[in-house]
Amino acid sequence: MPRKSTKLPAASLFRRLGTWAIWALATGALCVCLAALAHRTLAPGPTFYMKQEARRLGQIAHDWTPIAAIAPVMARSAVAAEDADFCNHWGFDMRAIRQVLERGGARGASTISQQTVKNVYLWQGRSWLRKALEALMTPVVEAVWSKQRIIEVYLNIAEFDEGIFGVGAAARHYFGVNASELTAQQAARLAAVLPDPKDRSASKPSSWLRKHAAGIMDGAATIRRDGRAACFED
Repeated sequence: MPRKSTKLPAASLFRRLGTWAIWALATGALCVCLAALAHRTLAPGPTFYMKQEARRLGQIAHDWTPIAAIAPVMARSAVAAEDADFCNHWGFDMRAIRQVLERGGARGASTISQQTVKNVYLWQGRSWLRKALEALMTPVVEAVWSKQRIIEVYLNIAEFDEGIFGVGAAARHYFGVNASELTAQQAARLAAVLPDPKDRSASKPSSWLRKHAAGIMDGAATIRRDGRAACFED
């Protein structure tokens, strides 16, 4: 008597794989939503990158500083430096993206919202997978968090020097003050190191960084006057 085959027909196998894929995507989406909801009020723990640097360096400096304990000019400086239209977009700056594409570039249009998602939930480095996940998660965070919450988290997880994470640790490291005591110039210099913290210094600025920080100071004053800071200031 011939033995009955135990192999699944191809169509049935594809249906099962499709079902598993749908469940995996649904589970992932649920985890993202739950994490975003939790971090709407709870401080995110050490990020993946912070843990990497802690292992590499032996230790890092980081503590959580609520937005109320950060000088308002620091938030304005970060926005002026990194994402001047922060209050006017939903996570993606389409005008900046178009400008980058027209120039034939591949970088330069990442918003503070995207950077926050990357730093909190994903990993460093450039890959299509990471960019795709970032693009999916950014609208969720924008929908769940306030703009003030986004800038608060951003300032608390950004790297300002090697092993120095968050504006609280950075203010003490560079200037020996609390984040609430930062002057406009100090805030602008901290914002100026954000794209390249390992090769720039806020306390020993190069002539280029001094000039860049001066531009950030002007930008921070401008967005305060024209209302582009209203979404994250009380």
